[in-house]
Amino acid sequence: MHASIQLDFITRERLPLLCCLLAFILTFFVTRMIVRYIRGHADDDAPRKWWQPRNIGHGTTHIHHAVIGVILVMVSGITMVTLAVNGGVAEFTVAATFFGVGAALVLDEFALILHLSDVYWAEDGRTSVDAVFAAVAVAGLLVLGFNPLSFFDIGIWRDDHSLVARASVIAMAVLTLLLAVIVLLKGKVWTGLVGMFITPLLVVGALRLSRPHAPWARWRYTSRPRKMHRALVREHRWRRPVVQAKLWLQHVIAGEPRFPDDSEVDRQLESEIHAAAPPTPDRKAA
Repeated sequence: MHASIQLDFITRERLPLLCCLLAFILTFFVTRMIVRYIRGHADDDAPRKWWQPRNIGHGTTHIHHAVIGVILVMVSGITMVTLAVNGGVAEFTVAATFFGVGAALVLDEFALILHLSDVYWAEDGRTSVDAVFAAVAVAGLLVLGFNPLSFFDIGIWRDDHSLVARASVIAMAVLTLLLAVIVLLKGKVWTGLVGMFITPLLVVGALRLSRPHAPWARWRYTSRPRKMHRALVREHRWRRPVVQAKLWLQHVIAGEPRFPDDSEVDRQLESEIHAAAPPTPDRKAA
C-alpha cells in the first residue's frame, strides 16, 4: 500500500518525462565512463578487441558523440511531432514550430559540430546544407503521408493479435531494414533514406551496382575488375548532373548564386569517385 502511494505521481502522462530523465542520466554516466576509458588507453598500441570502446571516425574526421546526439534529437523530435502532436491543441503546434526553428539553427551549424571548426563558408561547410536537405526530405515525406518501414502495417498490428499476423508484419519490417542496410553499404545514402518510406526504392538500390568507393565494392568488386570498372563508369555518368545541381544549390544557399564551372565539378567528382581499396587482413591481437 505504501509503495503504491509513493508511485502515484508516476502517471501515464508523466511516464515519457520520467523515461527521458532516466535516459538522460544513464547516458551521461555511461558516456563519461566510455570517454574516460578511451582517454586512459590512448597510449596503448595493442589492437582493440571488438568490445572495447574506441573513437569513431572516417578518414581524418573524428566523429564526436555530439554528432550522434544531434541526430538522435532530430529523429526523436520529428517522430514525436509526427506521432504525438494533436493539431487541435494550440500549445503542441506552437512547441512544434519552435522545434522547427531550433532544428534549423542547429543543422545550419552541423558542419561546425562535426568538424569542431568554423567551416561555415569553407567547402566542409557544405555538410550543413546536406544535413538540412536530409531533414527537409524526411519531414516532407512524413507530411505527404509516407511512413518509415512502410511494410510495418500498424493497422494489422493493432487489429490482429494473432501470432501469424504479427510475425508476418515483423518479418516484413526486418526485411525492409536488411534491404536498407545493403543499400547503405552500397554507398547510396539518399536511396536508403527515401527508401525507408518508399520501399520499392530499396529493392532497386539493393539490386543495382554499388558505388565504387562503398564498403560493398571494397568487399565484392576489388577482385572483380570488370565490375569495378562498370561501377566507376556508371558513377561518372550519373553523378555529374547530380553534382552540378548540388553545387549550384549550395552556392545559392551560401549567398553566392552562380552555376559551377566544369573545373569545380571535376574537382568534386574526383573527391567523390574513386575505386575502393582492397580489404586488408585484420591484425592479430598481440
